[in-house]
Amino acid sequence: MSYLLRRIGFYAVAAWASITLAFIIPRMMPGDPATAMLVRFKGKLKPEAIDALREAFGFTKAPLLEQYWQYLTHVVRGDLGVSVNYFPETVSGVIGGALGWTMVLAGVSVVISFLIGSLLGVLAAWRRGSWLDTTVSPVLIFLGAYPYFWLATVALFVFGFTLDWFPLRHAYADNLPPGILRFLGSAITHAVMPATTLVIATIGGWMLGMRNTMINVLGEDYVTLAHAKGLPSRRVMFRYAARNALLPNVTGFGMALGFVLSGSLLTEIVFSYPGTGYLLVAAVRSRDYALIQGLFLTITVAVLAANLLVDMIYVWLDPRARRSS
Repeated sequence: MSYLLRRIGFYAVAAWASITLAFIIPRMMPGDPATAMLVRFKGKLKPEAIDALREAFGFTKAPLLEQYWQYLTHVVRGDLGVSVNYFPETVSGVIGGALGWTMVLAGVSVVISFLIGSLLGVLAAWRRGSWLDTTVSPVLIFLGAYPYFWLATVALFVFGFTLDWFPLRHAYADNLPPGILRFLGSAITHAVMPATTLVIATIGGWMLGMRNTMINVLGEDYVTLAHAKGLPSRRVMFRYAARNALLPNVTGFGMALGFVLSGSLLTEIVFSYPGTGYLLVAAVRSRDYALIQGLFLTITVAVLAANLLVDMIYVWLDPRARRSS
């Protein structure tokens, strides 16, 4: 228990540091959101409105410590400010609209890739020299050497543009007839290509990492003892070998899960998928400081939460962690 409490304390300090950086960095940049909005509307707003806009965006002339305290109280309440690009929408509302699409697309893809890749790695190590080890593994690693956006571009050209099997862009079709089933069917069809490219690009890494760790674990004395006791091969493979070999992959899974919100950025751009990655690029282009700040905080908190989840899984998987806690 003390182990988890120490980790929670560490992540709390890291979260505070991230929030502080998110406050400082935009204020070190030239200009401010109010000026950017005034330029954007090209004289349609009166210059007198700039002070009111600065206050709305949190860029007042108050002392920095006072601004920082106001910023912290707003963050605790979940108030991340007003978006310049989507004015008068709040940053929380804009991020919330894109968050679901990214969680479904990238989150499901990471989980599928991790589960299938880890299972293939276990089987490849258990049956060294088989076709799974000598053929499937090199092919998946070869495909994983290509970046996400290249695989996404090829898939879009071949299966979307040339063969017309899947839609070319967005997350669902426009002008859909009423009905939740039609909407779900359209959303699944639009997600097939981007999700598949994410899985193909990452599954080889999970398989290779699990295979190499599994081979080392199979040489341990407790695995040899399990064989000598005459335990079933399936039990030795999963209960004794795979459970311990899974620990390094769990660490990688936690990091991948944390970066779900930004990791599919290029794929979302290729498919014009309305997730947080696509939203981040739009925010940078339009100098939407409040939205950039909100996305930075969201991604940071997601990474910290995912790593905390990994620590909890470690305590469950590894008895040594339980004894040390």
